[in-house]
Amino acid sequence: MRIAVTGGTGLVGRFIVNEALAAGDQVTVMSRHSPAPGLFDGDVRHSHYDLAAKRIELCDADAVVHAAFSHIPGRYRGGEGDDAEGFLRRNLDGSLRLFEAAAQTAARVVFLSSRAVYGPQPGMLSEDMICAPDTLYGEAKLAAEQTLLASGQAATVLRATGVYGPAGPGQQHKWADLFEDFGKGAPVAPRIGSEVHGDDLAHAVRLALSGADGVYNVSDLLLDRRSLLEIWQEVTGIQGELPAQADSSDFNEMNTDRLKSLGWQPGGLTLLRRTVRQIAADSGFPPSAA
Repeated sequence: MRIAVTGGTGLVGRFIVNEALAAGDQVTVMSRHSPAPGLFDGDVRHSHYDLAAKRIELCDADAVVHAAFSHIPGRYRGGEGDDAEGFLRRNLDGSLRLFEAAAQTAARVVFLSSRAVYGPQPGMLSEDMICAPDTLYGEAKLAAEQTLLASGQAATVLRATGVYGPAGPGQQHKWADLFEDFGKGAPVAPRIGSEVHGDDLAHAVRLALSGADGVYNVSDLLLDRRSLLEIWQEVTGIQGELPAQADSSDFNEMNTDRLKSLGWQPGGLTLLRRTVRQIAADSGFPPSAA
């Protein structure tokens, strides 16, 4: 299969590209900058792409995975900063132009959306709920979803939670600052959230590319910062100040039964522990500790 991946050089996009390469796909990475040497597990094509671009070239792609998103570094919610209009122009309008280009070439679209589309909701989050996002980020993702699904194109929307995993060359993994603060003895605020490994997200993309239309939640673990740092402490021997357990009563998990019915099986705590050991090894901790 010939696949174009927008945002393929990002933390999340790299997992999607590597999974596609492992499957034998011909991959075109669409991004503003050429991939750094060694970023991927094989050779890719590169096509310059910017969300603000008016003209989009998809060449001969059979499918487009849209993972690009413009935001303030490190922030999705609140990622617009003081430029809400520009944020929407790039992310919403830019996404719609990409979907239109895909429609013209009959390419299947896999859109990487977010749990942020749900907003505050009671109970378990399921795909058939009425969404009520309370952030501009969630609003932009939801509006793009709705337009794509109403277009009649062959399309899949993946509402992903936070994505973790080891970083590629020149990148930082998502917990780099947290682990650094912990090692310095800086106070860490309690927090809980849901997570999915980048490889598991990439597997969900593969299922979507196989023809699974519609909307699917993608989430695995409900992870407390204290629990994560306890694992990091065990692996590295660092004795920082552990935060208190976070209050999970107001945090809703995502129902992933729809995706699991397609054969999706996330790695759970086993994969989390293996990943933390790998991050520790990549950070220079001795193998005996990791």
